[in-house]
Amino acid sequence: MKDVVPEKPRRGRPPVSDEQRERQRLDISRHAVRLFASQGVAATSGEQIAQAAGVSERTFWRYFPHKESCVEPLLTQSVDAFCAVLRTWPADLELFDHLRAAYTPVTGPSPDDVEAVLAVVRLTHDEPALRAVYLMLHERAENALAEVLGRRLGQSAATIDVRVLASAMTGVLRVATDDFARAAVGGATDGVLECHREELARALGLVQRGLTQAAATA
Repeated sequence: MKDVVPEKPRRGRPPVSDEQRERQRLDISRHAVRLFASQGVAATSGEQIAQAAGVSERTFWRYFPHKESCVEPLLTQSVDAFCAVLRTWPADLELFDHLRAAYTPVTGPSPDDVEAVLAVVRLTHDEPALRAVYLMLHERAENALAEVLGRRLGQSAATIDVRVLASAMTGVLRVATDDFARAAVGGATDGVLECHREELARALGLVQRGLTQAAATA
């Protein structure tokens, strides 16, 4: 009988799960946006963001290739919220009515995240590097929307009709979010949020009906 060699205890910290990693990235993103908004992007260093978030610089740079990419987790919440509401779009309901009832600006429960996302959107108007991240996320959302719309229309997500509709919808989301950010400079009140929801629902309803009708008669 062979002697059983006891397993050596693992050294160092336990591995971080994907969920923990995403929570930490989001927390870092919140601190980065506060610093960007208060002192500007150029005056904010990765070291300052890491210190504010309570993580090492090594961890910070492992999560983010450059400081401007820190805004991605917060902005992703906004894009994901839009994709999520389209995935739950009932077959017997107009898009306009569904958005009015179900759309929220972010996926998370924190109302502070709404303000943080809007702060980032306002910053993107004067910060090209942040704008690039913002536009990249909206472009990435087109593929997810194409899958949803393809199933809705009974077509492949790769068809030009579906891809054009997905692209038009992400464009509407971007414009409506820009308007929302400008209107909410004094705070994202219930009234401002309701106006944003109505504007988004109306514009998307027009796009959806117009493009699907055009495709049907082509």
